[in-house]
Amino acid sequence: MKGREITNYCLQAITNKGIDKGECVYTASDKYEFNINHGEISLLRTTMDSSLNIKVINDKKVGSISINKTNKEAIDEAIANAIDLSNSSQPDEANDIAPNQQSEEFNAGNSEPELEKMLELSKGLSEAVAKEFPKIKFEESIFEFTVSKQYFSNTNGVDFVTNKGQYGLSVMFTAKDGKKTSSFNYTGMSLKEIGKELIELGTIRTLMAQSVQELDAKPLPEKFVGDIIITPDCLGAFLYYYNAIFLGDGSLISGTSRLKDSLNEKVASEKLTFSSNPTSDEISNGHFVTRDGFKAEDFSIIEKGVLKSFVLGLYGANKTGKERAKNSGEIFVVEPGDKAFEEMVKNTKKGILVGRFSGGYPNSNGDFSGVAKNSFYIENGEIKHAITETMISGNLYDLFNDIVDISSERVNFGDSILPWIQSKGVTISGKI
Repeated sequence: MKGREITNYCLQAITNKGIDKGECVYTASDKYEFNINHGEISLLRTTMDSSLNIKVINDKKVGSISINKTNKEAIDEAIANAIDLSNSSQPDEANDIAPNQQSEEFNAGNSEPELEKMLELSKGLSEAVAKEFPKIKFEESIFEFTVSKQYFSNTNGVDFVTNKGQYGLSVMFTAKDGKKTSSFNYTGMSLKEIGKELIELGTIRTLMAQSVQELDAKPLPEKFVGDIIITPDCLGAFLYYYNAIFLGDGSLISGTSRLKDSLNEKVASEKLTFSSNPTSDEISNGHFVTRDGFKAEDFSIIEKGVLKSFVLGLYGANKTGKERAKNSGEIFVVEPGDKAFEEMVKNTKKGILVGRFSGGYPNSNGDFSGVAKNSFYIENGEIKHAITETMISGNLYDLFNDIVDISSERVNFGDSILPWIQSKGVTISGKI
């Protein structure tokens, strides 16, 4: 069986069992992959993958399972297992599946890779790095193309098909000079089309230059409260934490979110506007169907500091009585500010440029603490030097309220479009 035959059989088998509601999501993908190790193109491989996710709801009790085999016997067994799981779960009135919507097929990207161009660009990246940054050593870097087809169907009549083709580049590297070695760094992005030299994409060139500077990193001798400038590569993590701690299912259902009663109120600096835009033409790695089975739409989360929407799935919306978000809430687009990054640095009296954050999950109040990696000390408007691993701590709510500036430049990573953001009042501790 293939594609729609699989989901149709799955739904019919669920119905035949007398189950109240069911959902089947079948995804098949082919991946073409080049590996770049130590500057050499070491491997080209093609992998094929498929998965079938099955969800059943009976007497308000839910059970779900995922399998890779999709013959009738495997599907029948998986449905039986999902039913067993539902029987042993607790009933919950909030359990549900998406209602009937107009069937639709979505298409994004190409259906076939340009393999010769991929090889040419991979070689070009290795050669450019060897020429411009001879001290940079690749760890593991992958240039790939993935084409996938997904069928999303449920017993309410939902029937969505998504055809998607995208290129993906991930680059991991360190700088080495004799016995000196920098901390590893990495970046990545998704692309609909290829053609531009890979070293020109995203922040690759900037991060490699910074890694070379990190060979002479120095510790900060003191603890102080100052500014941090969060880079686009790092900003996504802070936005993810913000959504999870304040706006998502878990915190709103438990009632721990400090923003639970703040819809349409000011919750952040008026400089901050960001959205979740998975269907935007600017985004290559978005989605057209939510995890709950709704057609995805772009929506604003915060507009000029005002909270415009929570990021609730179907279960969270049913549980809290609040409105369901129009998509899965992961594709962040932050609107640019009016200051160039260099001007932001010039206006910084004392602080650090944070390239990567490594820390524990913030608590329910939004307090965070962790290590600033691949980061630089700023004093009197100048980036002085790279710093060895330094602790930073603060509060997410305060961080986004205390925004000093947002850069006019942004980076399109394919699954987000992010600027540099400067915030004040963060505790910075050297000599950890």
